[in-house]
Amino acid sequence: MKEIVTRFAPSPSGYLHVGGARTALFNWLYTRHNKGKFILRIEDTDKERSTDESIDAIIEALNWLGIDYDEGPYFQSQRFSIYEEYIEKLIDSGQAYYCNCPQERLDKIRQEAMKSGSKPKYDGKCRNLGLKRGENSVVRFASPLDGVTILEDAVKKNIVFQNSELDDFIIARSDKTSTYNFVVVVDDITMGINTIIRGDDHVNNTPKQILLYNALYARLPVFAHVPMVLGKDKARLSKRHGAMSVTAYRDMGYLPDAMINYLVRLGWSYGDQEFFTKEDLIEKFTLNNIGRSAGVFDTDKLLALNADHIKGMEPKKLFFYLNPFLKNKDIEAEYNGFMEGVIKTLNKRSKTLADVAEGSEFYFAKSISFEDEKVRKLLNSDAKDIFLMVIEQFEKTDDFSEAGLEKVFVKIMKRTGLKLGKIASPVRAALTGKSISPGIFEMVEVLGKEKTIERLKAALEFIEIS
Repeated sequence: MKEIVTRFAPSPSGYLHVGGARTALFNWLYTRHNKGKFILRIEDTDKERSTDESIDAIIEALNWLGIDYDEGPYFQSQRFSIYEEYIEKLIDSGQAYYCNCPQERLDKIRQEAMKSGSKPKYDGKCRNLGLKRGENSVVRFASPLDGVTILEDAVKKNIVFQNSELDDFIIARSDKTSTYNFVVVVDDITMGINTIIRGDDHVNNTPKQILLYNALYARLPVFAHVPMVLGKDKARLSKRHGAMSVTAYRDMGYLPDAMINYLVRLGWSYGDQEFFTKEDLIEKFTLNNIGRSAGVFDTDKLLALNADHIKGMEPKKLFFYLNPFLKNKDIEAEYNGFMEGVIKTLNKRSKTLADVAEGSEFYFAKSISFEDEKVRKLLNSDAKDIFLMVIEQFEKTDDFSEAGLEKVFVKIMKRTGLKLGKIASPVRAALTGKSISPGIFEMVEVLGKEKTIERLKAALEFIEIS
């Protein structure tokens, strides 16, 4: 089988948004599944809108998602000489021609067409005049006047376009710059792209591109137009539906694996399976499983999936993504047994990395603050007696495992007649400065004997001076 070659070709006029990231992901997964080649091409011919900052942001987002590329990035702005060469080929073969019609005439044609209810298109006046390039000349493609152009789409199946509905569209402007539909075809031909997976908003461009492939005697690629991503209100996804930049989700504490898992499920399925690792997706992804219905972007579902990935990720790998959030809280940490224990007490109950970082603060605190009103209510005279008993038992035991700690608490429960909650709640408040925390036994095991006793004694002092 011929090597699969795909591409992702963003326009650098902003950040990488959710829809663009999904397009990149579909191409990347299909390529990796087939052990092919994935190319990154930056379509930066719009000089007014294209910025270096956007290019950097797009590459940064791809890197975070783990979408690597085998070639590129290539820049259309550096390929003008190639486009001019292919323009000349079409002119020489009679499949393109110079047009000198002034804008006033073109406007008049459009207005008359709109008045009559017909489709506005160029009337072909210059098509057979054999004009040479003039100061304000454009180059038009000589589209077939009859017949049909068929898009054989891997997702949408066959779509038939009447050639009579197409006009002699411009492929080079008067300033000699080439237009979108032309340059993407030249790029895809010269880069050997044989599979194009993109949003179905490009469907109407495709018949023009097919005609250009044919005129250049190039083999057609496989086209796969995937449904758009919509908001919950079924409108096209926009900023009002939430954070749109992929890196914005990174900064909110989402894992790249969760984002990839969620994005791929917006239009692709594999039975009833919802949770996928990146390795799962590479193994299973094919074009056959892409649906025809639009995907609905739901931040609540993304958040739930992110929680699943935090819970399922190995602590050492999770620490890699967590560490920047710890540093934002001035926590300098390294991965060791203590950090592994911290993560294991928090990953089952956290939805984002920000939640994990916030939940871990008390583990690293030099001292515990008792400013929370609920905590102050728990640190009362009754708690004093409980702390004295807990400290006494903790000092006696060498078994600081969860099982060993549970035995200590059971012993105190029998002595006092108190239920576990009445003992654990003030102890939790003393150790964390919060009324809610990870399970008492697992948390105390991670804190360790010395730090636990030290904090209980500090809580005793607080009760005595309050």
